[in-house]
Amino acid sequence: MIGILDYGMGNLRSVQKALERIGADASIVSDVDAIQSCDRLVLPGVGAFSDGMQHLRGAGFVEPIRDYLVTGRPVLGICLGLQLLFDSSAEGAADASQPVQGLGVLPGVVQRFHEDQGPDQPRLKVPHMGWNSIDFAPNCPLFHGLCPGDHVYFVHAYHCRPSDPAHVAATTTYGQPVCAAVHRDNLWATQFHPEKSQHVGLTILNNFASTT
Repeated sequence: MIGILDYGMGNLRSVQKALERIGADASIVSDVDAIQSCDRLVLPGVGAFSDGMQHLRGAGFVEPIRDYLVTGRPVLGICLGLQLLFDSSAEGAADASQPVQGLGVLPGVVQRFHEDQGPDQPRLKVPHMGWNSIDFAPNCPLFHGLCPGDHVYFVHAYHCRPSDPAHVAATTTYGQPVCAAVHRDNLWATQFHPEKSQHVGLTILNNFASTT
């Protein structure tokens, strides 16, 4: 069973419907004790980083998520669910010297896009919203059956900057090269929304549901 973590900040039903469409058994999980009974776990998310961490802490999910990862079972983060995995984010911070602390599962930070791209360059629209192509590591099982250049759907004003380049599983370009997905051991996460990315997204979700 795939558990979709409900911490009050995600389009849970959309993710569940997409997983059900590929034939997966997916349930929304809001109880801390129920997490460990899931065969796979999805950490979705829509909204601000600071709110997301506040909700995770308030629901008592921080340590259970970390404990689940240690078991080796597959975990998928989506959008805000990707960003929360990192050390910290500028989103919601009181000032630049005091970033909001994340789960600290992956080393790196989350930063806002800069609208100003430099002299003679068009201003970047923030948030980044719409379809963009991705390039990905050929050996990443999450993208099996896809082609570099396939398009997926993004909605985000902040982007992650992993400290270890080896964790970058896919990139896109939005004013600059941007990390679009990460992978480490049993953990995968995407900045884009697979559940909104039509057949490409369904392929990604199917790969997650079947990976070992």
